[in-house]
Amino acid sequence: MATGVQMAGTDMVESRLAHGLIAEIIPDLNAAEALWRRLETDPAALGTPYQRFDWVSAYLHATGQVEHARIVIVRNADGRPRLLMPLTLQREHGLRIARTVGDTHANYHMPLFATRDAAALPPSSIVTALIQAGRANGIDAYTLKHQPRMWDGAANPFAATGEPEASDAYGLMLGPDPEATVRRVFSADARKKLRSKEKRLIEAHGAIAYRRAGTPEEAQRLLAAFYAQKSARFAVMGISDPYADPAIRAFLAAASTGAEPAMEVHALCLVESGRVLATFGGAVSDRRFSGMMTAFDADPEIARYSPGDLLLQHLVRDQTDRGRQGFDLGVGEARYKASICDETISLVETVIPVTLRGRTYGAVRGSLTRTKRRIKRDPRLYAVLKRLRALRRRP
Repeated sequence: MATGVQMAGTDMVESRLAHGLIAEIIPDLNAAEALWRRLETDPAALGTPYQRFDWVSAYLHATGQVEHARIVIVRNADGRPRLLMPLTLQREHGLRIARTVGDTHANYHMPLFATRDAAALPPSSIVTALIQAGRANGIDAYTLKHQPRMWDGAANPFAATGEPEASDAYGLMLGPDPEATVRRVFSADARKKLRSKEKRLIEAHGAIAYRRAGTPEEAQRLLAAFYAQKSARFAVMGISDPYADPAIRAFLAAASTGAEPAMEVHALCLVESGRVLATFGGAVSDRRFSGMMTAFDADPEIARYSPGDLLLQHLVRDQTDRGRQGFDLGVGEARYKASICDETISLVETVIPVTLRGRTYGAVRGSLTRTKRRIKRDPRLYAVLKRLRALRRRP
């Protein structure tokens, strides 16, 4: 059963001074479900697909973290929920750290705001409420990764004081007309090249089809192709494959099934054989598609036709046709992202210390984030790092 944070004395005074905001922490995913679903389906809400109940629930169950779940709800003086933020409470170096859910599989960890006005609340007021809740629940610090500075034109108060992350994300707004959107996103030269490649692909290998998984069985088949394609790619790069983890595979399977799946899996396939040439998966909400993963068949006889780019063009058209307004390709630099996206989504990591030990942790964490950003954004330093990693992987 949901229980509110008990605050008294100076703690309650501080909270009331903070625009009357009071935070409660619910240590039960199911107890928060009804409120959560009501918030996320409200047209007035502001959030990313990664804070949908179904996405978070699938991740927590598959990775065995349900018992560590902590759902933060910040309310105003009238008791109305202003924001909801799913976290996990974990021990790290003897500290109790509240972390955002999804690790690197979630591109954005912004809370779910009830309205745009809720996102405009003073950051200091929200932080004060969180600190009071943290004290009452034995939390040393909150670590909030991948906080977008802006989201759908609204400033994110959780990004006001964070450290810029090593990489940004990339996105674009879709228009009302699918063909007009494709013409805007892909240059005339790019569209001409893709038409030529698609024609030659069909001539060489037969008819092709663009598919979106509509059943659990089809989702599993497309995901299996993705795992094989990605594994081959990681092997060539000499890095470990995060998708080899059975827990992550269970999460993706769960997230991509159901009446309104939290994730969609799309693919470009050969009609006759069913061979999957490219795959693309993303977290979805009513208004947005957010790319989580992509891979393509590296066979030179297939790769030469750029199946990933062909699938991406279809995906933009499909999402526009189905009424989604936002589209992004997630965190990290890549040629295909820069070629179609017209928005850079700046990200920060925010640490909110609660205790003295939490302040020390926050200072160390901030230093590490700054170092990582410096290395990642300096081509020479990043090249040195990659060489060192390659040497470490050698037997």
